[in-house]
Amino acid sequence: MPPPGLSIGQAAKAAGVTRKAVRVYDARGLLPAAERTEVGYRLYDQHDIEPLTFIRRARSLGLHLDDIRDVLAIRNGGTPPCATVRCLLDAWIAEIDTTVTELLALCKTLAETRQRADDCTDDQPVTVCGIIEDS
Repeated sequence: MPPPGLSIGQAAKAAGVTRKAVRVYDARGLLPAAERTEVGYRLYDQHDIEPLTFIRRARSLGLHLDDIRDVLAIRNGGTPPCATVRCLLDAWIAEIDTTVTELLALCKTLAETRQRADDCTDDQPVTVCGIIEDS
């Protein structure tokens, strides 16, 4: 008779992640050590679903696994991690804002280059392509 518990597939499905994700989270130290069967299969219980679900939600917000591990460690230490999470979110928002600004500038440059490209002809002496060489 097999020991009680959820297989990795059952735990993954319950948390809305893949089996591979559970293995990665386990290897990266985000999950407590799972019990194992005699042949080495991991066994999970309902208490393991909560951190898996938390990790899925944190990843959907763009948080990195190292940051999530830090948040979980703070929580497991008995301290609410809300201040840390606020700092992480603020940093991620600032990074996204910077990326958006850079992408908007790139889009403007591309549009201007494309507009100039209408004046480019293939009979001009260039090394490769005058559209890019003149930008």
